[in-house]
Amino acid sequence: MRKLGKLLAILLVSSLGLPGLVNAVSWSPVEEEREAQAAKGVMVKGAVVCLFQSGTADVKKAITVNDILSVYRESKSHELKEVGKIKVLSYVGEDYLKGEVIEGEIKADDIAKKGEVASLIISFGDSCQPR
Repeated sequence: MRKLGKLLAILLVSSLGLPGLVNAVSWSPVEEEREAQAAKGVMVKGAVVCLFQSGTADVKKAITVNDILSVYRESKSHELKEVGKIKVLSYVGEDYLKGEVIEGEIKADDIAKKGEVASLIISFGDSCQPR
């Protein structure tokens, strides 16, 4: 009987304590920043964007300054639809690119591609700083 009481007490504490632990975990600051940028809406011609890429040698060989990247948005059915184009302005650190929207309407989380190489649009504005 005593073991049953301890078992019930442990189950009660763990079932009440775990939700508090789960709720204590916060989202990544990068995720929050991306959501805030996405809430700002759509960027059009002339806007500066920051793109994340792997920073590997094959990417740097495939994407150079002044290249034009096609930008795609994934639909709910997971199909990619072209929504615009970006001109690469510069590399920022090892993992980031700064670009300018030259056509279409771009949002955070759109995908910029050149051939088989892709980069993720993560923010808008001139502050494309590596973390």
